[in-house]
Amino acid sequence: MSALVVNIMFEQWDPGVAPGLGPMGNPLPGGAVDHQAISWADYGWRTGVWSALELLAREGVLATFYASGILTETAPDALRAITGAGHELAGHNWAQNRIPALIDPAAEAEEIARCTTAIEQIAGARPVGWISPRCTPSAATSRLLAAAGYTWHGDVFDAETPYWRLTESGPIVALPFGMEINDLPMTVRYGQPTRALVDAYAFAAEALDVSGGRGHVDVTLHAHVGCRPAGLLALARIIGHARGLGHEIVTRADLADRFARADEVERAG
Repeated sequence: MSALVVNIMFEQWDPGVAPGLGPMGNPLPGGAVDHQAISWADYGWRTGVWSALELLAREGVLATFYASGILTETAPDALRAITGAGHELAGHNWAQNRIPALIDPAAEAEEIARCTTAIEQIAGARPVGWISPRCTPSAATSRLLAAAGYTWHGDVFDAETPYWRLTESGPIVALPFGMEINDLPMTVRYGQPTRALVDAYAFAAEALDVSGGRGHVDVTLHAHVGCRPAGLLALARIIGHARGLGHEIVTRADLADRFARADEVERAG
């Protein structure tokens, strides 16, 4: 059956580090600190995540939240509220400026462990899924996640449906992540209006049905970007449209679990 996955990117950068992309453009020249971009990003933990939780509660929808580990220090109450409401909480590295591809595997393993342990201690739930900052892994990320006990890895763009990625540390579900309906590139990088998210979803959902219902549609809002009033109105309309089409609304953990169970049944048969 066709499905919608609601993704909320709950992100933060190291202290004094601004996002690489902000509403006024690219980073300031000369290495100057962009305090406007830092303030824009702080909307996510101060306001956006709470507004998203309220909207999802009203709609009766469970989402997958991706949390920077540093938020265990900045916004522990928000992380506890996410798991307390039954949402999936996935790992998203310690801070968004720490890119796995730019560090060695030992340092990356430490980042994964630090983020995982902190989230589990603060939110009371150990993450089972992971997406790297910028969705950009290193060559070792899948292996390190499997070694750390993760069941799914979402830095995957080469398929429409889940598959097993075999690593030296064991198998992990490779769970493709759709970028087509994502507030950050759509509204900030390419300047489309927020309402374009709704039209993009409607077209993608129709395409999924036409293709036979294989796969799912990812709709992604960042707590500091699309979890503002216009973005949340767009999300509410997307949820209503999905329900009107009879599409399920599931988390990414649901998709990974279904794939693993179906594969087990197929192998047993």
